[in-house]
Amino acid sequence: MFKQSLIAAAIGLAGLAAPVGAGAANPLFSDMFTADPAALVDNGRVYLYVGRDEAKETDKDYVMNEWRVYSSCDMKNWKPHGVPLNVKTFAWAKKDAWAADIVKRDGKYYFYSTVSHATIPGQAIGVAVSDSPTGPFKDARGSAIITNDMTKETDIGWDDIDPAVFVDDDGQAYLYWGNQVMKYVKLKPNMIEFEGPIHTVAVPHFTEATYLHKHKGTYYLSWSREFPEETAYSTGPSATGPWTYRGVIMKKNAIVKTIHHAIVDFNNKSYIFYHNDKLPTGGEYRRSAAVEELHYNPDGTIKFIPQTAEGPAANPSPGCQG
Repeated sequence: MFKQSLIAAAIGLAGLAAPVGAGAANPLFSDMFTADPAALVDNGRVYLYVGRDEAKETDKDYVMNEWRVYSSCDMKNWKPHGVPLNVKTFAWAKKDAWAADIVKRDGKYYFYSTVSHATIPGQAIGVAVSDSPTGPFKDARGSAIITNDMTKETDIGWDDIDPAVFVDDDGQAYLYWGNQVMKYVKLKPNMIEFEGPIHTVAVPHFTEATYLHKHKGTYYLSWSREFPEETAYSTGPSATGPWTYRGVIMKKNAIVKTIHHAIVDFNNKSYIFYHNDKLPTGGEYRRSAAVEELHYNPDGTIKFIPQTAEGPAANPSPGCQG
């Protein structure tokens, strides 16, 4: 379902020049194509990080050079904060501002992102750090934390993508990632080094886009399965399982084959961010971030989540102002 005809008329022939509007529904942003959402809740605001899809309608691959950040105090109105980092933030990278995730620890914000390595063939994962959720971010290591030659489970160059970072209640941090094979590693408290070996995780029909969150004592491991992708999840008693498969919670998109998601709690409600193809001229390499409210059943399982044009109702923080 496309946005209203008024929006379509305003942006369809004008290069998506419309501003971010008050009370925006899905897709969240109509002035550019945005993909691979990562989300952080901090001090009464939700911060949403997205890669910018710059591909033309005729392009046959992703064109992504930067990440954008927006924030909201009510899940309905979004404030743009510009470009907190781009591929050039990592001097060792050459292209591809692909999917990322972010976490706050000890007053600093750690941003884990997928890029193409300049000297080691294949995709790699870098980590950048900032004193503010809106950046600017700088390379925290001066080198990739994960490179394609560290993992041998597949022979593809893109099996080390889509990082998901999680800090447990005991302070232990985990980094999950992968394509075709899901992997994880414990992180040291400095958030930029491994604590122990890389592990693999067996889940049904794993493709990519791992995400880990905790709700009322239960751990939820979610991912994009099959291709075209749908969103599925398992539950477990710890950040490393064992995992019990629970099913699909969001169906595949109509045109774009990916659906990359992030899940957060905000003002006593839960939300899932994802991307779709609903802007005019949208498609495989021209995606758009969206959000829905996520609901749990009494037994802790997640209810199936339809994609909507309306998005969630406003849920303002106390004193919310834009």
